[in-house]
Amino acid sequence: MTVQHEIKSQLAKLLATEDLIVEHKQCETACFNVHTRVLTLPMWEKASNVVYDLLVGHEVGHALFTPDEDWYERKKIPPQFVNVVEDARIEKLMKRKYAGLAKTFYHGYKELHEEDFFALSDCDISNFNLADRANLYFKIGNFLDLSFTEEEKAIIRMIDGCDDFEDVLIAAEALYKFCKKKHDEDVKKPANQTENQQPSSEIVDEDAKEEVEHESDDQTEDSQEPISNDQEIHSDERDDELQVETADSLSDNIKDLINEHSSETVYLEIPKVNLDTVIASNHDVHDYIDWWWSRYDEFEPSVFEYTDTEFCKFKRNAQKEVNYLVKEFECRKAADSYARASTARTGVLDTSNLHTYKFNEDLFRKVTVLPDGKNHGLVFVLDWSGSMSQVMSDTCKQLFNLIWFCKKVNIPFEVYAFTNEWNRNHLDKNGEVVPANLIDHIERKEGLFAVDADFSLMNILSSKVSGKEMEKQMISVWRLAYAFGRSYSANFAWPDRLSLSGTPLNESLVCLHQILPKFQRDNKLQKVQCIVLTDGEANQLAQYKEIKRYWEKDGESYIGLKRIDPGNTIIRDRKLGTTYKFGYSYHEFTDVMLRNLKDKFPQVNFIGMRVLASRDVGNFMRLHNSPSDNEFTRLQKEWKKEKSFCIKNSGYDAYFGLSSIALSQDSEFEVKDDATKAQIKSAFVKSLKVKKLNKKVLGEFISLVA
Repeated sequence: MTVQHEIKSQLAKLLATEDLIVEHKQCETACFNVHTRVLTLPMWEKASNVVYDLLVGHEVGHALFTPDEDWYERKKIPPQFVNVVEDARIEKLMKRKYAGLAKTFYHGYKELHEEDFFALSDCDISNFNLADRANLYFKIGNFLDLSFTEEEKAIIRMIDGCDDFEDVLIAAEALYKFCKKKHDEDVKKPANQTENQQPSSEIVDEDAKEEVEHESDDQTEDSQEPISNDQEIHSDERDDELQVETADSLSDNIKDLINEHSSETVYLEIPKVNLDTVIASNHDVHDYIDWWWSRYDEFEPSVFEYTDTEFCKFKRNAQKEVNYLVKEFECRKAADSYARASTARTGVLDTSNLHTYKFNEDLFRKVTVLPDGKNHGLVFVLDWSGSMSQVMSDTCKQLFNLIWFCKKVNIPFEVYAFTNEWNRNHLDKNGEVVPANLIDHIERKEGLFAVDADFSLMNILSSKVSGKEMEKQMISVWRLAYAFGRSYSANFAWPDRLSLSGTPLNESLVCLHQILPKFQRDNKLQKVQCIVLTDGEANQLAQYKEIKRYWEKDGESYIGLKRIDPGNTIIRDRKLGTTYKFGYSYHEFTDVMLRNLKDKFPQVNFIGMRVLASRDVGNFMRLHNSPSDNEFTRLQKEWKKEKSFCIKNSGYDAYFGLSSIALSQDSEFEVKDDATKAQIKSAFVKSLKVKKLNKKVLGEFISLVA
């Protein structure tokens, strides 16, 4: 029923003409906090659609028109009597604001009346006090035969004429004092007096308000049990016998519409993280790596010879793909500029067109103005999890291609690798064990997604460093990737703080809410691309929850961690005024997080790159497409032909699937001197396939960037 709740939440927002925060909770009555603008609605899952709309419209009326005011200090009136009058006013104003609501209120109250929600069966309505009959008149008066004396009609007219809350208090006061007076008269009535005695003909209206007040006060003083001011408000204690019974009946019966066994919807928000504690700076990361490598340089200076040579070879071979990227980017950017070009007249005659003066009025020279291209920037999020060990080298190759492209076209970039290992126990430069420094990245509050204290984003590469330093850092990352893929055969070990860990991808997406605008602001960018390089799905985030141990009766509660139930958990973005519903699968959670990011940062393209082993291709396709869909068939054909494909219906703007085998193959056409014709042909075809894959993927990527 969460879907229905969210539909009704949207209805409430539309009726309120503001981004109210609407929550469905396991509560008995609706309430509205005027300060936080939170409208809390019970889970009326047993109500029909029209009754649900009626109840929502009624509560929105209170949210819009009922002021946050402590009126009891000025008017000692029982709340029930004020509610009767205020209900009539806000429903009148809602029907005036939205003409279509009149039909909803009519049919909704008709259904409630037919279901006897007002408890009128076997009752003589003529014996009800005026407050009850007024309540029935303004709610279900279309379906009842109600009669009023002239005195009562005057008060009904007062209620009907209320436009603001001050009018409500005046009418409620008149209503209460009239009912109080009649009640006291009935109590003092002699036993032999007939019940059908003609009621007083006195008319209570605004002009006679003071007279009614004095009469009521006098009557109260003459009664057998005088009522103190303290008793006079919160009427349950003051006048047990003077109640608006129809309001009580309606309230009690509406509670029966609540599904007590329904799971309560949980609303969670994206927390604001402390980037100073989350991000391990580029300097700190590589300072630690350099110290770790230095220990090998001292005793085994040649240990990195093979990996560094392979890096240089890859860099040389990759220049063709990089140059292709640069060419595609410049062409597309120029095409975009010309598409946005404007032409203006200079005011100087074009002599070459003078001969056309008889049929052409445009004889002036023109100038074409090309607007400046947009400033671009790229943020990379690299999966540093254990499952990446065998594909880390291939993933880094794609990453390096894009980084060299950024360097050539002067695009600023940052590369963050997510991990749970950076803050763990580790060795310092003196060989001493440094204990884990786990500091909360956010202030723990109920209603927020949790970000573990051991989570970090390592800034492994950055455009801010010099070209020489960049080369050195890329070699270090290349060494790490090599060691991960050959954990048993590598001649060196990776630094302990840079070990592969879990997959805190969703925690990284939380941090992007602050990283992206800061990156854009610091570099004065107009357009940003966010590229996520990963090999799998991530666990759903936990939530912060106030917890109190049941066995500690007097113990204080604390903010702990609790797993979420995706079926009844909603992301709420207060700034956007938007909510997002989760699915149960891990990838659906990430997709929702990405949708929220895309809505919040429409100027950012979110691109996913997934390096796939052949055995994982089918499962990855099925995450976003049913095998019976045409799109699934198209992806299969594309994979078979190109060893790559692009999914367009995920949380990413584009999600590329790339073959790990194809990426690991060398695109350089190389053969031995004594190679046969068959060997030469095979090497040539293989080289073309690899180049075709790279150009296709990188070309689609550039189309998004440019």
